[in-house]
Amino acid sequence: MKKAIEIRNLTFAYPDGEKALEDFSVDVFEGESLGIVGPNGAGKTTLLLHLNGVLNGGTGIRIFDVPLNKRNVREIRRRVGVVFQNPDDQLFMPTVFDDIAFGPVNLGLPGDEVRKRVRECLRSVGLDGYGNRHSHHLSTGEKKRVALATALALNPEILVFDEPTANLDPATKREFIDLLKSMDGKTLVVAGHDLELLKVVTQKVVVLNRGKKVAEGPTAEILQNEELLSGNRLI
Repeated sequence: MKKAIEIRNLTFAYPDGEKALEDFSVDVFEGESLGIVGPNGAGKTTLLLHLNGVLNGGTGIRIFDVPLNKRNVREIRRRVGVVFQNPDDQLFMPTVFDDIAFGPVNLGLPGDEVRKRVRECLRSVGLDGYGNRHSHHLSTGEKKRVALATALALNPEILVFDEPTANLDPATKREFIDLLKSMDGKTLVVAGHDLELLKVVTQKVVVLNRGKKVAEGPTAEILQNEELLSGNRLI
């Protein structure tokens, strides 16, 4: 199997000296789905922001065997789509169409291809006809779908989600989980506290605490280990 993500001995500290990741390593194979769990402050978001070069721990990350560095970061960002916890951090254009079109336009794609991608992405997230809507007028669940569509518009091979079901009501949460399950062929990395989501979407799970990997294994095995979950403030 081809490695989609390879991380070796990743360490990162913020300017104030706070160490967010320490000697972290993991492999994610093409088509695999990985869950990242841990208490608040464990380093989950910091880890995700390394996967497309928003943060840089200096070394140790390869995407489909391409090293993540300044020379390759543009190509890496096309191959790794990130969906933030708060969709308002991702949606900043006047309309839904403009938000989804932003990435393809910046790739230099022709107008017909941009419009085609926007239509296809809206359809894939269940928002046909939303192109002329204003993103900031949508519900949280709709915003999260548009945020996912903005990532899909670049046709990434890897999708990365930070707390994808946060602030969703139970019905909307179930619908969004079904949407994630429909991402056939994509390599997924999903970080959060929602063990129900991870149980049905991911194949393996890494437990993070204070920037260190505490455990890694098949999802069912990790989520049935009550001592492990309790010791890391997950139940």
